[in-house]
Amino acid sequence: MPRAFLTVLDSVGCGGATDADHFGDVGANTLGNLFRAHAAGKLPDGSGASLELPNLVRLGLGASLRLASGRCIDGEVPASNAIWGVAEPVSPGKDTLTGHWELAGVPLPWSWHVFPRSVPAFPEWLLQSVSKACGSDGTLANCHSSGTEVIEEFGAEHLRTARPICYTSADSVFQIAAHEERFGLGRLYRLCEEIADVVHGMKVGRVIARPFAGDAERGFFRTSNRRDYSYRAPEPTLLDRVVEAGGTTHAIGKINDIFAGRGISFAHDGRDDMERMDRLIELAGSAPDGSLVIANFVEFDTLFGHRRDPEGYAGALARFDRRIPEIFAGVRRGDLLAFTADHGNDPTWRGTDHTRERVPILAAMPGTGGRCVGIRRFADIGETVAAHLGLAPGRHGEDFLSSRR
Repeated sequence: MPRAFLTVLDSVGCGGATDADHFGDVGANTLGNLFRAHAAGKLPDGSGASLELPNLVRLGLGASLRLASGRCIDGEVPASNAIWGVAEPVSPGKDTLTGHWELAGVPLPWSWHVFPRSVPAFPEWLLQSVSKACGSDGTLANCHSSGTEVIEEFGAEHLRTARPICYTSADSVFQIAAHEERFGLGRLYRLCEEIADVVHGMKVGRVIARPFAGDAERGFFRTSNRRDYSYRAPEPTLLDRVVEAGGTTHAIGKINDIFAGRGISFAHDGRDDMERMDRLIELAGSAPDGSLVIANFVEFDTLFGHRRDPEGYAGALARFDRRIPEIFAGVRRGDLLAFTADHGNDPTWRGTDHTRERVPILAAMPGTGGRCVGIRRFADIGETVAAHLGLAPGRHGEDFLSSRR
C-alpha cells in the first residue's frame, strides 16, 4: 500500500491571493519578496541568509511562484518528475488553524472571533474566570502584544505576584504566559485547558500556553514547552478519515495541537525544526504501508515571519532545503511526498501579522512523471492525499492527480 507525506512549511506563501485586498495584504508575497530582497543584495553574504534553494526549485518552487503571482527567479524550471502548482485559500481567515483544517479537507464554515485592539482587550468576566481557575488575585497585560515583548514588560511583575499574563494577537487566540518555576508548568497547562472550554464557546480558535523562564536581571525567554488547546474541526479531517479506515497517522510538530489530538495515532515533536526534520526523515524510512505522515515546520512563521526578519527567514529556508534529499532517501516507489504551506507571513511586510497568500504545491511520486496541476484550492491537497491512500471521496476538494488513475 502507498504512503503519503504532507509537509507544511508554516507561512511560506507565494503571494497572489485573489482576496488579498479584503485583508489589507495586496502586494504581500513571502517567497517573492524574499527573492527580491536577495536579488537586491539586502540579504548579505556571510549572514547565513543565502537564498539558494536547489531542491525546492527542482520540485517546482520557482514555477509555482510565477504561477501564483508572476514573480520570476533564476533557474525556476522544475524537474521532469515534479508535480507542482498553487493552492488558493477559500476560508475566511489566514490563521494557522484555518489553514491546516482546509489543507486537511475541511474549509472553515465561520469567521473566528478576534479580540479588539483596545486596552483592555478582554471582557472582565473572562479575566475573572482565569483568576478563579488558577487561584490568583488578578491577571496582567490584557492587550495585544508579541510574546517576547509581553514577558519583557510584565515578567518582573509576574514573578512578584504570580498573576498570569494574558494577551492576544491578530489571530483568534487567547494566550497565557507564565513562568515555568514561579507559576508552574503543570499549573499553566491545567489553566489553559480549563479556559479553553470557555473561549471556544466564543468561537476563539486557540488557547495557547506560553511558558517562559529567566529573571529580570538576566532577561526572560520563552521555552519550547508551548502547548496549544485548539477548537475541534466541525467535521472529520483527512487525519480522522485515515484512522477510521484503519490506517496510521504520524503528526510531527504542532500538528497534534492544531487538530486537538483527533485522528492522530502517534505524535512526535522536537526542540526545533531541525529535530522535527529528523523525525520526518526517520518516518520516511520506517512508517508502515498505508501511513499518513503530516509535519509542521513552525519556525519560518514564529521566529522570522512575525518578527519581520527576512535574513533569518531565508537562512531557515536554506537549512530546510539542504535536508530534502535525506527525506527522499527513505521514500519508496509509489509514495506521495508533498510540500505546501498554510498561509503567508511576509517578513518584508508591514506589521507582524500573517499575510493572505496563495501557497505552493510541490510534490513527487517516485516512479511516476511530473506535471503542473494549476491553481487549486487548499482542500484539493487533502483530497489528493486521501485518494492516494485509497480513501472514499470527501465533501470538499478534488483529487488533482485523478487523471493518473
